[in-house]
Amino acid sequence: MAVTDSTSLSTCTLHIERRGGRGEAGARTLERHLQKLAGVHDVDVSFRTGDVRITYDETVTTEAEIRNAVRDRNVSIHDDPDAETTEGSTRSELRQEAVFVGLTLLGMVTGLVTGLLDGPVPLMWGSYGVAYVFGGWYGLKGAIETLRDHRVDIDLLMIVAALGALSIGAPFEGAMLLFLFSLSNTLQHYAIGRSRRAIKSLVEMRPDEAQVLRDGEEVTVPIEEVEVGDVFVLRPGDRIPLDGVVASGEGTVDQASLTGESVPVPKEPGDEVFGGTINESGSLEIEVTRQAHESALSRLIHMVERAQSEKAPTQRLIDRLEQPYVLGVFGLTIAAIAIPLALGGEFTSTFYRAMTLMVAASPCAVIISTPAAVLSAIASGGRQGVLFKGGEHVESAASIDAVAFDKTGTLTRGETQLSDVFVREGLAAESMTPDRLLSLAAAVQARSEHHLARATVAEAEARSLDVPGARGFQSDAGKGVRADVGAGTIHIGNRSYVETVLDDAAIEGLDVGLDRLKALESEGKTSVLVAREHGDDITVLGWLAFTDTVRPGAAKMIADLRSLGVEHVVMLTGDNERVARQIADEVGIDEVQAELLPEEKVATIEELVDRYENVAMVGDGVNDAPALATASLGIAMGGAGTDVALETADVVLMGDDIGKIPYVLGLGRRTRRTLKVNLAIAFGAIALMVGTILLRGIPLPLAVVGHEGSTVLVSLNGLRLLGFRE
Repeated sequence: MAVTDSTSLSTCTLHIERRGGRGEAGARTLERHLQKLAGVHDVDVSFRTGDVRITYDETVTTEAEIRNAVRDRNVSIHDDPDAETTEGSTRSELRQEAVFVGLTLLGMVTGLVTGLLDGPVPLMWGSYGVAYVFGGWYGLKGAIETLRDHRVDIDLLMIVAALGALSIGAPFEGAMLLFLFSLSNTLQHYAIGRSRRAIKSLVEMRPDEAQVLRDGEEVTVPIEEVEVGDVFVLRPGDRIPLDGVVASGEGTVDQASLTGESVPVPKEPGDEVFGGTINESGSLEIEVTRQAHESALSRLIHMVERAQSEKAPTQRLIDRLEQPYVLGVFGLTIAAIAIPLALGGEFTSTFYRAMTLMVAASPCAVIISTPAAVLSAIASGGRQGVLFKGGEHVESAASIDAVAFDKTGTLTRGETQLSDVFVREGLAAESMTPDRLLSLAAAVQARSEHHLARATVAEAEARSLDVPGARGFQSDAGKGVRADVGAGTIHIGNRSYVETVLDDAAIEGLDVGLDRLKALESEGKTSVLVAREHGDDITVLGWLAFTDTVRPGAAKMIADLRSLGVEHVVMLTGDNERVARQIADEVGIDEVQAELLPEEKVATIEELVDRYENVAMVGDGVNDAPALATASLGIAMGGAGTDVALETADVVLMGDDIGKIPYVLGLGRRTRRTLKVNLAIAFGAIALMVGTILLRGIPLPLAVVGHEGSTVLVSLNGLRLLGFRE
């Protein structure tokens, strides 16, 4: 078997016409067609969202060849997925489906009334002809597409059943079947479109123009022409057109549409704002940081649409079973004809019962039960600032038994502040002050992105200290940093840094320094030693202490998780155990794993998965990326402002509201319950009707109503998730 070089694999996304209802049968046919192309490795097609994603070997085939293969199946490709013509064609198709349903109903009723009143026979059969043509139009198209792929599907079942009824002199029953079949298909199209419009409506909240400052004057400019670095003006009540940072002014911004935050967020120079949100108070000047197509709002919509095209495990299972199930229904129907006839049964009544059995056993409701619920759940989450990156993750959220949290920036605000600067007493021949110690530490920490480093540098800037330059910066993850400053090397680190990096060194003042670290940690403060290496001598100069505050609502969030059935809550942190334990006790966490390196966090998650099977990890999506990827469900916070968060986790909270964690698990659990109800309705209706037909027999119209009624019912039940709240 040939091995493909992964570097030659490419992925392209094509935007195709959207189809509702049972269009996914056609999607599976298109998937199979594309998978036969040489060089194609993976295909995911969804007519509901209008996306085709293909992974292919670019040394074997090209995107142009793939596009041609899609068009060969009479599928239109749109280069702009957000174009009004695309939306217009979808609405036009839905209107056409509705008209066809109306004509089918008109033909069916006219044919029935004409027959009952002994009216003209040509009028009766002409009316039934209209019902059969318009009622079976889309079903016949779908059946032909599937047959071209040497397969069968539900569309073919319905067409055969309707023609079978017609052949035995029951045209009304066949017309009624096609009417309800096309009606339920149209209602499903509408339902799926509604879940998509719940997200698409976010685009309408973004203004088309911005008031940009040009040469000191305000100029109205289309947002597509605004460049990064331009500055636009906001007044109270304005909707923000683009992502940016506040250049001047102060005010409050309502970010609920994007991040789900329930109260307006104060903004001042340097703070980030997002397109689509509302400036509630204050006049602001905003410097653009992203163009319109790169905004957090645009990325949210794109990611949700992509998520809606990714099938949940239940849906994938149903897709795999559809073909053998449909073949089984055909086999059952043939047996229901052949066996009674072999035993001397009358043909017309036998054939009628077989057609009734075929309709009753068809799995339409089973097939629509999962996407109706999962797509609505994804759309509901998007409206709350919660982005599920696929139906699989909605189902995963339903099964979580343990949750692991990063500490800094997740359970705490992540706004670490330097609280204490201590100079060691008794330094020999040393003129050292707290400000001098802080300036040396800031010189080294200026090269680091760690939250303690940022706090150190921020305090030095606040004190307007003269910070010297540093050379040869080196970092040991989770332990400390060092760099050359002046004539010596400055070391800044925790106890682990001293025990490993400076393992064999004789350090002056180490004992008193470690004692002070222990005392500070007992107060709930994170602390580090600052030492200077000169020649062969290393001397502790002092120590720094830092504090962080627990996020408001963290304790309530943990309590809400327990009420949802979460068995175990863990804190994972690189901080010292005393500080971590104090915070854990404050919010009610069961277990603390402290002083962990990034790879140790991964090992801890693996251990939790072994113990609890389904584990969620909550972090910031950057430093915790390996642990997020290892967990059963990775949840990243603050995704509105970071590209990394959008790419790392399975679920992204667009805001920093930790209270959304119970919402994620609650929505997953509600979705699972909805799926169970939908499947119970679908299979229950099939079992009830099939059992009754075999034991006593029921009229074909009643089987049609039961079949299509259960299909519509599960669609509407799934739509209820659009209104889910915490």
